Parts: sequence; structure tokens; C-alpha cells
Amino acid sequence: MDFKQFQLDPRLMQGVQKAGYEKATPIQEAAIPAALRGRDIIGTAQTGTGKTAAFVLPILNKLISGGQRNVPRALIVTPTRELAEQIHDVIKVLSAGTKLKSVTIYGGVGANPQVQALRNGAEIIVACPGRLLDLIAQGHAKMANIELLVLDEADRMFDMGFLPDVRRIVKAVPEKRQTMMFSATFPADVELLAKQALKEPQKIAMGISKPAHTVAHALYPVPQHLKSALLLELLKRTDTNSVLVFTRTKHRASRVAQQIERAGFKVTSLHGDRSQGQRQSALKGFKSGHHDIMVATDIAARGLDIETVSHVINYDMPDTADAYIHRIGRTGRAQRTGDAFTLVTDEDKDMIRILERIMGAELKRETLEEFDYKAPAPPRSESGGRGRGAPRDGGRPPKPAPTPKSYGRNRLAPRKK
Repeated sequence: MDFKQFQLDPRLMQGVQKAGYEKATPIQEAAIPAALRGRDIIGTAQTGTGKTAAFVLPILNKLISGGQRNVPRALIVTPTRELAEQIHDVIKVLSAGTKLKSVTIYGGVGANPQVQALRNGAEIIVACPGRLLDLIAQGHAKMANIELLVLDEADRMFDMGFLPDVRRIVKAVPEKRQTMMFSATFPADVELLAKQALKEPQKIAMGISKPAHTVAHALYPVPQHLKSALLLELLKRTDTNSVLVFTRTKHRASRVAQQIERAGFKVTSLHGDRSQGQRQSALKGFKSGHHDIMVATDIAARGLDIETVSHVINYDMPDTADAYIHRIGRTGRAQRTGDAFTLVTDEDKDMIRILERIMGAELKRETLEEFDYKAPAPPRSESGGRGRGAPRDGGRPPKPAPTPKSYGRNRLAPRKK
């Protein structure tokens, strides 16, 4: 379906063209007409399917068609700062032919610039729950004129403990409004929130149960203590464009990033222990190609739109199939192809069976030629701990850092898909 068929306000077509949109994705084709008719919507869709534009375009179309200006009229609530900034970026591109203004509101940074942006007349607020409630209580964020409410990644907000805050936000906005909720899964509390917040919603499901068909999957069985060594070998031997590595903990993300850096790669990390400025800098550097590799916890698994990611590597198998689907959803986006590598140990057998059942096929097992899978674990000290300098997860200490020209992406041309 061509975007012209939506009969959007002509002023929006400038932004559509600027964004490079030509044919609507399935979620856009299903959601945009319903949203333009003013229907409440419950949407489920895989990441990377164009979901953000599916609610941003109807919002912009509504706001420029008439009504009060320079007051908040649309509110988009999202779980993380990174996702808020990403949605904000999409709004800026798609609203290029209008005079509409948007503001992001989240914690971890000073509130004064956000308050000033509200005073300057932002019509669209993209917010994380905690800071938004603070500014509502202080009288800076006024909800009286909100006509459109979007609850994005509702199940993720539930996972992060934000649902009580979201309920307070729903009560703070006018009862007469259009509401759109997007969620990958619907645990009981999210189902209850949907019943409370939406009226006769149109349900749009785009098959979240399976990973994107554009992603190729491979498992790399390895002893726990050789994970780091195998990861470095994979990075050396694989033609990549950009790589997102997932770990289970913040500490491990930092340590794995250090190991990769010592091996001569340009790497950054994204996790909860980094300041907001550090997180923004990491994302900017990764998106621009300044860093070829980003090591992240699941804070980056949802919603982040980095189209150039060629490989996702799960250093640790995630705890749930849903988390796996969202992690590997960072590659193979917008009809590009991508690869998902997962380092697995004997402890991961149950999760592997679940994933294979979901995908209806056995996942391919791979090994690296000439890699020593029988290398012994580092010796333990007399006190029972590992020898001094040994990584805490048992990963083999990296070899001395080579010069950047010796291997890694510096000598590999991006693989053509």
C-alpha cells in the first residue's frame, strides 16, 4: 500500500518522503486507517516493522487538522529514555512540513530544559512515567488538552514496575480521548490496563510469536569458561557491519566490552550503570559507525531502531523466549537480512527446546574450526576463587591487544546481503 493512499494531510508527505517511506509495512497498513478514523487500538507487532510511524502519522494528521496550538495535545508514554528519544526523532522527521513541536521528558537529566520546552508550546510529549508524573505534580506538564494517548511497549513498562505510574497518568488525562496501546505480550496486568484505558479497541496483531523471517539463527555450544574467547574469535572471523552483543548483567556488559576493546575493536556499552550522557553518546557512536560493536543488557533489546545492525550475538542466553525475540529483533530490520548468534552452555538446553518449538525447526549448531574447545578453565586460588586476573564468568583472559590493522572489522568489508 502506497502512503498516498492514506490520504494524509499534504503537509505530512514532505516528512514521509524525507523518511524514505514508499510502501507501508503490514502494521502501518492495518493501524493507520483505524487510527485516522479515531479508533482506539491495541497493537502487537514485531520490532522493526514500522510501529512508531503507525501511531506518529495519525497523531500529526490530527494535530495539524485543527484545534488549539502550543499546548500539549498528544502524549506518548514509553519505558526507556532511549526509546523516547527514538520516537522523538521519528516525530521530528515526519513533522518536517509542519510547525508542530515535541518534547522528551525523562529522568537522569536536568528538568529545566524539559520545563522550558513545555513553556515554549510543545504539542506532543514523549515521556517516561516517573519524570512525567513529577512535572504534572509541579504544574509544568498540563494534561487538560490531551486528545491522543499512546502507551508504547506496555509489557516492558510492566516488567520495569511502571504500571502503577501508568495508571496514574491515564487518570490524569481527559477521559474523552483516543488511546493506542502497543505491547508484544499481554500478561494479566497489561490486559487489565487495556480494559481500563481503551474503549472498544480495534485489535491488530502482526504475529509476535516468531522471530523475524529475515534473521538467520545459529547456536554456538561452548563451555562456560570459554565464552569470552569464543566471542572474540567470532568477531575476528565474521564479516560484519555492526554488532550488538547482549549480556545478562550490567557488570558483565562492562567487562565484556573491556575484553573486546583490548582485542583491538571499536566498542561501546549500554547498560543501567551508565549516565544518561554516556548512554546517549554510546548510541550516537554506534549508530554513526564510530563504534562497530555495542555490548548491552536488555535495556537495549526493546524498540531501539538501529537499522544497520548486521549481527546480534547473545553472549548469555536470555531468560525468556520473548526476550530472545526482542533481542534478535535488533537485526534483520526493515526487510534487511541479519544474523543472530547465541553462545550456549549445557544450562541453556531447556530454553533452546522452547525456541525450537516456537520456530518449528531445529536451530543450527555451529563450531569454529581450530578453536580449542577443550582448553582448561583458569586455575582457582587456594581460597577457592579464580586465579588473579581471570574473568569472573570464567572467560579466558584475552590475548595481548593486536594493532587495529591486524584483524577485526578494520580488515573486513561489510558483508553484502
